[in-house]
Amino acid sequence: MRPRSIAVIGASAEPFSLGNNVMANLAAFGYEGEILPVSRRFESIDGIACIRSVADLPEGIDLAALVVPAAAVRQTIAECAAAGVGAAVIFASGFAELGTAGAEEQAEITRIARAAGMAVLGPNCLGFTNYVAGVPVTFERMQPVALTKAGVAVVAQSGAMTGNIRDALRSRGLPVAYAISTGNEAVLSAEEVLTGLLDDPAVATFAAFVEQIRDPAAFLDFAKRAWQRGKPVVLMHPGRSQRSREAAQSHTGAMVGDHEVMEAFVRSSAVTLVDSFDELFDTTLLRHRYPSARIRGLGVVTNSGAVRGFCLDFCEEIGLALPDLRPMTSQALSGILPDFATIDNPLDITAMGMSKPNLFGDSCAAMLADDSVDALLVAAMGGAPKQVLAKWESLKPVLASSDKPVALAFLGDELPMSDAFMADVRAAGVPFFRSPERAMRAFAGIARFREARQFPAAALAASGEAEALAEYRGKRRLERAGFGIPRGALARDADEAVRIASEIGYPVALKVQSAAIVHKTDVGGVRLGIANEAALREAFASVAMSVAAATADAGPDGMLVEEMAPRPDLEMVVSARRDPSWGAVLVAGLGGVLTELLDDVALVPAGSPRSDIEVALRSLRGARLFDGYRGSSALDVEAVVDLLDRLGRLILEDGDISEVEINPIAVYAKGDGVRILDVLMSVRAPVAGDPA
Repeated sequence: MRPRSIAVIGASAEPFSLGNNVMANLAAFGYEGEILPVSRRFESIDGIACIRSVADLPEGIDLAALVVPAAAVRQTIAECAAAGVGAAVIFASGFAELGTAGAEEQAEITRIARAAGMAVLGPNCLGFTNYVAGVPVTFERMQPVALTKAGVAVVAQSGAMTGNIRDALRSRGLPVAYAISTGNEAVLSAEEVLTGLLDDPAVATFAAFVEQIRDPAAFLDFAKRAWQRGKPVVLMHPGRSQRSREAAQSHTGAMVGDHEVMEAFVRSSAVTLVDSFDELFDTTLLRHRYPSARIRGLGVVTNSGAVRGFCLDFCEEIGLALPDLRPMTSQALSGILPDFATIDNPLDITAMGMSKPNLFGDSCAAMLADDSVDALLVAAMGGAPKQVLAKWESLKPVLASSDKPVALAFLGDELPMSDAFMADVRAAGVPFFRSPERAMRAFAGIARFREARQFPAAALAASGEAEALAEYRGKRRLERAGFGIPRGALARDADEAVRIASEIGYPVALKVQSAAIVHKTDVGGVRLGIANEAALREAFASVAMSVAAATADAGPDGMLVEEMAPRPDLEMVVSARRDPSWGAVLVAGLGGVLTELLDDVALVPAGSPRSDIEVALRSLRGARLFDGYRGSSALDVEAVVDLLDRLGRLILEDGDISEVEINPIAVYAKGDGVRILDVLMSVRAPVAGDPA
């Protein structure tokens, strides 16, 4: 990022050619290091003598900017390596993003660069601009911007997104310290670049757009260290849909993994994750201005009853709390506002704010003094230019001096604000919006921000091929680990089934047992509520016949005879599994068809605090069932949390287990616990001598 010498390979004197743009940028920024244009076509460029070939470069150049076509990149990188060049930026596209042949060519570039110890940005990238030291290594025409304070480091794999984020943040008055496009990441990854900027005093905040995090462990380590240094990280990571994942593959050559697992780990690592460009720009604005903000409840001040009603609806939709005001706050506001004003949150100061603009500042001061209000939004009609300035003069001393996060939204869409007003707002450091919903979404993103009490634990994936265990073997393994399971045993014939049932008592359940049969009910392999010996013998014969007719299985291990659990108040599915990239994760959802029908699951890294597990459970769309719904009993959520917590510790401690799914668990009324009904466990290899 701070080269003392730059070779521009493919430099050009042709105006606005890529090779000329790189040279022009270096001149515009007043780059003080040595510039060595490499060109066979031109004798000199802007008074700088050209060098005929890479081989003619002096030994030990810090950085080479490769403005050459894709077909020439591999040879040029090899020549740079031979010349002892320390680093390179490859702008050309046509590599891993295009498929197998391009990926193979890119792999060769990686091999050459790594063998030479050469840092490489790209290929298929826009390059970088270091505004701190005045180093623009990009073919996009740039102009220098003086930095007077620490700014934002923008890192994106996409070149277009690098420019988009950089320009959007600067348009909001945010200083940008670095704008770096990593492209296909043949050598340097986004997480390595981010880590390299961690201790830079010119960087206060990170804004990242990535389509794949190639080294999750390195990214989580970066997030942890950024948190420790008080430098917020705002991340946008597309890839929820299958089509989005396919687009990422064609765009940057990324092999995108499980987006939901990524989201669980990233959110648990003090990273503010956003879903849209507006949220990325707006949340970065707020996080940069208020890096240590923790928001539970938002206060809103407006001069419109319609805006008040909208805020009530919108905040409920996005899950942003609007807390009730403390009695002392209500009393203070009653002394400020007219008698006909309704004292509430959101607070409508009424049209009196037009004739008495001091009502804005006085009301905001009272709201900010309320300890239930963690942040404040002023969402109002600004009016004519003089009215805008009058409102601002009232608001400025209150908002600019606030220790709590604040934002100002003057409605009116793109109706221009005066340059003097905008300059004063930015100088005061007050985040400004033209729509209240964008401000509220940004506040909601910070409200969802999870303070990292502990970072997710890494869990090595089980080595070798995973193999599923039959239910009874999985249950025995859980039992040895201290989990409670229903009484029962494996029967290999009807007589043995009758003996087991007589020991545990009727009614019983009968389930076929085979690692090859995942969905027992699909093959007629389950009978429930068997009341006596005769019914058990009939069921045993019937299940055996159904399974034989429906499967090609050489023969099940036998039948599990098990005590019947009481009818549950709710069925859920919970699991612990190892993601090969991120580590062990816990998954929970409502049982039966609801999980698939509603696509309603919650994820949290294994080893997370119990409080985080409960937060994840309560994020389920059906979570209202936990506290009783339409006369039903409140459920034993604590027992579900306990089960998930223990599953997480099990998979972290037992490296042999790849996945444990309990589907379903029976959840009972508060205080009555849960029951494990069915288990599917996958392990590195079946353990010899596992008891039946």
